[in-house]
Amino acid sequence: MRYIRAHLQTWWHNRLPKSDTLTLTQRNVYILPTRPGWMLAFTLLLLLVASINYQLNLGYLLTFLLAGSAVVGMHVCHSNLRGITLLLTPPEPVHAGQAVTLTVRLSSERKHTRYGIGMGVIGADPTHAPLAWTDVPAQGSAQLKVSFPSPERGLHPLPPLSAQTLFPLGTFRVWTVWRPASGVLVYPEPESHPPPLPPGEPQAGSSGAARVQSTGEFDGVRAYRRGDPLKAVVWRKAAQAFSSGRDDLVSRDALSHQRQQLWLDHAQCGGAGLEARLSRLTAWVLMADRQGLDFGLRVPGREIPPDQGSAHRARCLEALAIC
Repeated sequence: MRYIRAHLQTWWHNRLPKSDTLTLTQRNVYILPTRPGWMLAFTLLLLLVASINYQLNLGYLLTFLLAGSAVVGMHVCHSNLRGITLLLTPPEPVHAGQAVTLTVRLSSERKHTRYGIGMGVIGADPTHAPLAWTDVPAQGSAQLKVSFPSPERGLHPLPPLSAQTLFPLGTFRVWTVWRPASGVLVYPEPESHPPPLPPGEPQAGSSGAARVQSTGEFDGVRAYRRGDPLKAVVWRKAAQAFSSGRDDLVSRDALSHQRQQLWLDHAQCGGAGLEARLSRLTAWVLMADRQGLDFGLRVPGREIPPDQGSAHRARCLEALAIC
């Protein structure tokens, strides 16, 4: 039965259109009693049978009063979710092992507040991906953040999401199924203790061999040594290090300036297996970016020339993710 249920759920989800914006109407909002709702129905049935058997007028009154409250609660619950517009912000790339965070904005044009709106990932473990709850103000909007564990590296479609409410009595559950059109890019997990950056390669046309330090100094930048003049210190990088809580200083190395190029090569990075190599290259990309170095990347089928900056780092990490 579990296999049949999962197969039917997958078939149903695949029939739904993909979109990053969804307006909830009667055609895509569903309602069923909850477990407390079924218990209330069973209790009402017992009250009705007892009232008929013993001819209790007050029993009839209580039974129909509770039944009428349940019917009103059903309409209020359905109306609480119907009419909301969901808008998804495409998620930022993450590394494998990190949580993917989705930002969803819920908007309402009605003149009353929507209470107790929850969102979550369908099929996710509630322990690691619990529902996020919020109230949507009248003629306003609210923002929810839904997270779930990231899959393995690569470009993946987002899983189906569900918006639901139990307001006001909790006897009915109203929900919808939403298939976002965006995907999430998952970078390889960086190696926890990577080796130092590889030595630089001489540029084409350079004469003589430039000095290469064993600590990974490239492109005219090296670690600060006692006695270096203050004008040789790269103060912009020092300010970035101080703001992040580190006390690293780097100096310009005129001897190696533009004489060496740092290439992160998949074929020469060591490591046993494809995933181990990609994990090491990911750690090296992040390390070189933190040091502000120009670096290039070679992976099977693609070569990214040396550069630096956040855009270059993103290109390299994307190449490693889809390698």
